[in-house]
This record gives sequence, C-alpha cells and structure tokens, in this order.
Amino acid sequence: MAAQTTSNGGSPPTRFAVALFPGFQSLDVFGPLDILNLLSKKTPLTLHVLAATLDPVPTGTPITGHTTSQSIVPTRTFADGFEDIDVLLVPGGFGTRITENIAPVLEFIRAAYPKLRFLLTVCTGSAVAAQSGVLDGRRATSNKRSWAWATAQGPKVHWVRQARWVTDGNIWTSSGISAGMDMMYAFVAAQFGEDVAQDIANASEYVRNTDPDVDPFAGEAGNGVGK
Repeated sequence: MAAQTTSNGGSPPTRFAVALFPGFQSLDVFGPLDILNLLSKKTPLTLHVLAATLDPVPTGTPITGHTTSQSIVPTRTFADGFEDIDVLLVPGGFGTRITENIAPVLEFIRAAYPKLRFLLTVCTGSAVAAQSGVLDGRRATSNKRSWAWATAQGPKVHWVRQARWVTDGNIWTSSGISAGMDMMYAFVAAQFGEDVAQDIANASEYVRNTDPDVDPFAGEAGNGVGK
C-alpha cells in the first residue's frame, strides 16, 4: 500500500494532544477526540491529555453554574514538554474566563506553537490562543454567544463571524462547541482523505456540516472585531 499523504502532499500527523483546564467544555474535547479514537482504528495515533497537574480536571467550576460535571484524568503535565506533539487541540468553556486556569495553557501554547505542525481550537479556545499571541495577524473564529468577549481577547486577530470554522495556515479555529466536530472532520479529510472522514462520520451516524462559511448561529451582524 502506498504511503498516505495529506492534501498538501506531506505525511499525515499522528501525534495529538489536548490541553485541559478546569471548566473546559466537555463536547469541545470529547467530540473531536472520539473522531480521533475512531480514526486510530485505521491509522495508529498517539494522544496525550495535558494539564497543569495530574489531578483530574473538572468540566465544572464554581462560576459555571452547572449542577453536574465530569472530570478527566490527564496523562501528563505541560511541564513534560511538547517535542512529540504534532497537533495541539485547545478547547473552550467557561473556565477560559478564569485567569489562573488558563495561565499554564497560555505559556504552553507560546512555547509549543513554533514546533507544532497544527494548532486547533474549539469555541472560546480561540480566545485562549489569541491571548497567547499566536493568532495575531491571522483569521480566526469563535463561539458566537461569547463573541464580544472572545474577540476582545485578541485585538490583532482578524476575527471572522460568519464561519463554522476558519483555516489560516496551520491554525484551525472553530465556532461554538459542536462546530469543533465539523472542524475535526474537515481536518481529518484534509490530512487523511475525505473518504476516511466520511466513513468515520457514517460510523458515528453524524451529519457533517462541510461548508466552513455557513454558520447558522452567526446572526445578522457582519464579520469583524467586537461585533
């Protein structure tokens, strides 16, 4: 069998990681990760679940207002490095608004990004990436219900409101929550082939949104910072 190549002619990335913090949005993480889990049945992958410590990381915090939440156990800490990571996924969630929660994530993004092949964010994860500075001068999107706050975190970012997801170079950003799944399917299609992505969607009984420019949640406002 011939070696698999991406839409850009390179070899697909196989070393993934997700950066967690208290108050992350569960579907931001588990939606894309389940796609990778199913992909790993066809293509061997590695996945690291990162956090500041090895303590379980909760989806809820005192400010989120949830009466139920879940926790996930990291496999290693940010201090363990990034040399073996091709793709970093950064989720959103109410925890992005708590400075002490995201400080270790910001530091990790700044240090790791020059060595990453790809950076992917879901929902207000793009606000975290924006605060790190790596989105400066780039096109990006975020959760529309948090648009004013998210875009204020990156005044040098070219924010795109009417977008399910946005790709700018090696950075992919998605709109809110479930949009992360559409972005991940598109990423898998670009890196591993459309047939692979669609087969995973069929196995999941998921109907994909395949047009990144169609966002039914963007409202009537035009694109731009602070709108």
